[in-house]
Parts: sequence; structure tokens; C-alpha cells
Amino acid sequence: MLFDTHAHLNATQFEEDVVEVIERAKSENVSHIVVVGFDRETITRAMELTEQYDMIYAAVGWHPVDAIDMTDEDLDWIKQLAAHPKVVAIGEMGLDYYWDKSPKEIQQEVFRKQIQLAKEVKLPIIIHNREATEDVVKILQEENASEVGGIMHCFTGSLETAEKCMKMNFYLSFGGPVTFKNAKKPKEVVKEIPMDFLLIETDCPYLTPHPFRGKRNEPSYVKYVAEQIAELKGLTFEEVAKKTSDNAMKLFGITR
Repeated sequence: MLFDTHAHLNATQFEEDVVEVIERAKSENVSHIVVVGFDRETITRAMELTEQYDMIYAAVGWHPVDAIDMTDEDLDWIKQLAAHPKVVAIGEMGLDYYWDKSPKEIQQEVFRKQIQLAKEVKLPIIIHNREATEDVVKILQEENASEVGGIMHCFTGSLETAEKCMKMNFYLSFGGPVTFKNAKKPKEVVKEIPMDFLLIETDCPYLTPHPFRGKRNEPSYVKYVAEQIAELKGLTFEEVAKKTSDNAMKLFGITR
């Protein structure tokens, strides 16, 4: 069975055919999907999907690009939702220095607040990092995020960064980019890190793996990520599917 640890089935791209998308995932032996909410609208939709489908769980948090829009009421709401039995993580949260909608200082403040909340509710965190690695690692260290651990979502960093993250109890999750021909760094990191810290994801509808690059991504395509990791590590597809699923179940506290 396969576990897609990061999907956005709450995106508008799935409004018309989410039922069919989920059926295709099941047909490819995807057993669990974490749908990630990152603002009021996407969190609400993620929660609806958890009620409709046994295989779907939710992560709730606030995206760094929109950090400037987050209020204390939003943070309180996320805290309330954290008590829901199918909410398994806080996030995605982090820093994004590529887009400039939210000033860096506000992003960092919102990031710290969410780490503190996750520690309070005892849930792991899902990290979004774009062009902000040094500050992300520094804040995780300063806030003692190792207490809850979590996921470095769509990891594209160096082996040195990977080692720092693993020391803080963070799993490294790989998606479509690891299948791209020119993705030298992710491939090298996958080869080197232990399977105990590996997860797989789609980040659908984005970052579609080869051979469907350029089209809408969906959870059924997570198998291509697992196949690539198996090839890179000299393991069978079944070994990678089982270990990454076991890792995800352990992190999220899911027992079935």
C-alpha cells in the first residue's frame, strides 16, 4: 500500500472529479492520503473530505505566503481543529522567500506561533520551505521543534541540510521532482539517507512526476515516486511502499 503524505485534493482543480481521482488512487493501492489545508478555504475543504472518505486525513495550518493575512482568530481555529481525530499534523507552515506577499519578519512570526501551537497540541508539523533553508532550520532549532518532529515537505535541500533535519526528528518527503531527469540533488539525497526517514508525496495538483510532467498531478501518481526511490536505493517497489507507509503511519499516529 502507498501513503501520499501531502496532497491538495481541496484545490479548485479537483472540484469537478474528486470522486474519480480518489477511486483511481485506490486502484493504484494508495491506502492513505493527507490533505493539507493552508488557509480558511482549503482547511474547511480538507475537513469536509476527511468526513467523506475513510482514507483521507487532514493537516491544518497557515501558508507562509499568506502569513500577512493570518489573525489570532485563525490560530485559535486551527487549535480547535487540532482536537479532531482525523487531524494528524499542523501545517503546512514555514518560510517562502520566493514570493514577496508577506514580509519575512511576519512569515517568521507566524511560523514560530504555529510551531508553538503544534507543541501545545502535540502534533507533528509539515514544513514548506522555498529559498529560505537557513532561516527555516534556525527557527526549527530555536523553537525546539524536535519535540514534535514532522516532515520537510517536497525536500530539495542538500545532504547537509537533510542531516540537520533528521537530527530534529524530521522526515524528508519526496515527490514528483525526484523523477525529473535533471534532479541531481534530490536523487543524491535519496540515495544517501536512511529509509527510516523517507516519505513520499504528490503535492497534487502540482509537481507531477515523469511521465506525466506538465499535467495535473493526483494521488495515484505517487507510485512513480516510489518506483524512482526504489531504483535509486536498489530496493523493490514493495519494500519502498511498505517502509514509507509504515513511516507515515508512525509519524501521524495512524493505526490502520
